[in-house]
Amino acid sequence: MSRKLWRSIGFTGLMIALTVSCGLAARIYAADVSADQVQGRWTSEAGTSLTFHEDHTFAAEHFDWLRASDCKNPSALSSGRWAFYASADADQFNAADETATHGAVLSLIFSSGGCEVNVYLFGDEDHPSMCPTGDPDDGCPGDGYLHRKQTAASALDTAGTRLAGSGK
Repeated sequence: MSRKLWRSIGFTGLMIALTVSCGLAARIYAADVSADQVQGRWTSEAGTSLTFHEDHTFAAEHFDWLRASDCKNPSALSSGRWAFYASADADQFNAADETATHGAVLSLIFSSGGCEVNVYLFGDEDHPSMCPTGDPDDGCPGDGYLHRKQTAASALDTAGTRLAGSGK
């Protein structure tokens, strides 16, 4: 390979490393997701699931498997309340606000012990991923990302909404 190609590869690698290490990854890859898109069941390859309800409650299964928090008694983390942060800027969190209709960062407040975990939304609005973590620079292990589990009915509804919204 030519020296010019190696320089380009090296520069690209350096920029990616700086982006991830400086906390910019959470801003660059953040997905602004609506409350409607959050509602439903999200699962990870590790076997964790979170089910979000319209009334801002959620249920969790095997959340302790993610090692996403320093909460006491992580095996008791089974339910709680969720809300978007009023500011999606990972460095300047405002209070979580259940009236917020969209965002890139969620607050999960577990009923057991009042433990709070931040969940960062990545990807794009059509196919977001969740990463519960105390620090977005830490990221999630490959099997720790949660993805929305769509049912056939919700997929049809989404397709119908898109078709209706596009005028087709």
